[in-house]
Amino acid sequence: MSNTLKFYQDSPHDCSYLTGKQAQNIYPDPNVMMTNALYSQLIQHGFRRSGNHAYRPHCPNCHACVPVRINLKQFKISRSQRRCLQRNQHLTTSFHPAEFKLEHYELYCRYLLARHINGGMDNPTEQSYRNFLIGEWSDTTFIEFRDHSQLVAVAVTDSVDDGLSAFYTFFDPQLTRQSLGTYAILQQIAKAKTQNLSSLYLGYWIENCKKMNYKNSFSALEGYIEQQWKPLKA
Repeated sequence: MSNTLKFYQDSPHDCSYLTGKQAQNIYPDPNVMMTNALYSQLIQHGFRRSGNHAYRPHCPNCHACVPVRINLKQFKISRSQRRCLQRNQHLTTSFHPAEFKLEHYELYCRYLLARHINGGMDNPTEQSYRNFLIGEWSDTTFIEFRDHSQLVAVAVTDSVDDGLSAFYTFFDPQLTRQSLGTYAILQQIAKAKTQNLSSLYLGYWIENCKKMNYKNSFSALEGYIEQQWKPLKA
């Protein structure tokens, strides 16, 4: 990453993950044109995108948010994950460009209504959906999972130089027993391996956040700690 790139910090705001905490992020210079090549460098330093913007948590008194990724060369599937694959072997998978589809948006709304009540993402609009998931510069694919003709899940996946980034997954909230979130990650692992990529980025992990516990169930998990990627103990 270029040493000349400047970064800016925003003002404190309520943390989305830890109740009662204040959070701050850093952002690359907005005057520098963001590209997928630049983002490929930033993500290796713990950054994440939201729409067109790349950011990284940078809280003065808290270091709970840990960027995590799966080392695909060392990943070994668990017994429960194999069962997840078996439960969903009837699903079909297809890959699509990152563009607005009403069918996707309606599933997204149902998912947020069930899973993120009062979490800051509820009451979405078509524009907020586009602004969050679709980047003008990112190399993004929408992976569809269907049970026959019924859309049951969508995994929004970014391609970067050394891997894939599991950006966001939403699924039918009535199908909780199928573990569709885990299934989507397993399918993204499989896709990355076919491309001989080394990493699947999973965003941020917080040890005391129950919603993020699923990330720690994957083997070969690495965290970006003290400016380097280190294995995380399960």
